[in-house]
Amino acid sequence: MRLSHTLTLTAMLAASTLVAPLALADAEDFPAKDVQYVIPFGPGGESDISARLQQKYFEEITGQQLIIQYMPGGGGAVGWSQLNDMTADGHTIMGSNLPHIVLKPMGKDAGFATEDVNNFYFFHYSPDAILVREDSPYQTLEDLVEAARQAPGVVTFSGSGTYSANDVANTRFQQLADVTTTYIPFKGTGAAVTALLGGQVQAEWGYTTVAANHQDKVRMLAVAAEERHPLFPDVPTFQELGYDMVGGAYRGMAVPSETPADVQARLSEIFDQINQNPQFRQEMEDLGFVLMDVGNDDVADFLAEQSQQYETSARELGLID
Repeated sequence: MRLSHTLTLTAMLAASTLVAPLALADAEDFPAKDVQYVIPFGPGGESDISARLQQKYFEEITGQQLIIQYMPGGGGAVGWSQLNDMTADGHTIMGSNLPHIVLKPMGKDAGFATEDVNNFYFFHYSPDAILVREDSPYQTLEDLVEAARQAPGVVTFSGSGTYSANDVANTRFQQLADVTTTYIPFKGTGAAVTALLGGQVQAEWGYTTVAANHQDKVRMLAVAAEERHPLFPDVPTFQELGYDMVGGAYRGMAVPSETPADVQARLSEIFDQINQNPQFRQEMEDLGFVLMDVGNDDVADFLAEQSQQYETSARELGLID
């Protein structure tokens, strides 16, 4: 992947992808230029990995480049709070994550509302998982649980942000296992993995994708899926171990709310075409992702269903009143 396709936030601002006089795109000619893909997290996480894999196929389909930029902070909130200040012609898109965009506005001063994030496509899912370093003394999930019971609050977890899939998973697991751990939020999965590998924490609330990308450095103790993941047939599910946990993070894309409807539909078509490419699918599955296809016409119903479930879970877990 060429580094010239990736920009930092500073470069993005210099390139004036933030508010400018609108030059609305014609869907028939879209995209007319390179598309700026803003990842609201730091580099190295699932959103970044996915975007880098999509770059090649986007250029093959459209003849234009997909240029990755980063706007980390607040577990995605910094980026989502600025989405609707960006140029609404379809040439600026932003990564979108569930449950983050639903749960964060339920907290304090998120800076955005769920409806501010104008999603046009969701393309994959990654199950929650507990990971430890390869040299960790915790050989099984019960080893970790026993340590947490013996010393409440001493076992530390890294994770991606607050009011996120990781935060919800940690809260739910503490309740189910009747333990107290210390959850330390980072700006994204990449930073959370770095904290684990660097010994800053003893475990990580991550995803199957983390284990797939660091197989020689980490071990996965359990996965929050209904079935064992095909890449990790020896790793039990939480349900197998007696903990009723199935969950993870959904990832998609959004555009500023004023983006023309036909351009949003065209973007959805392009990324759906990428998602159907057999080579792309294999690359994603080899990295631990579970692909899904929720196009522009189905996004509203999908979000409504997920939002209801997340709000119920958040109330049950005490994350909101």
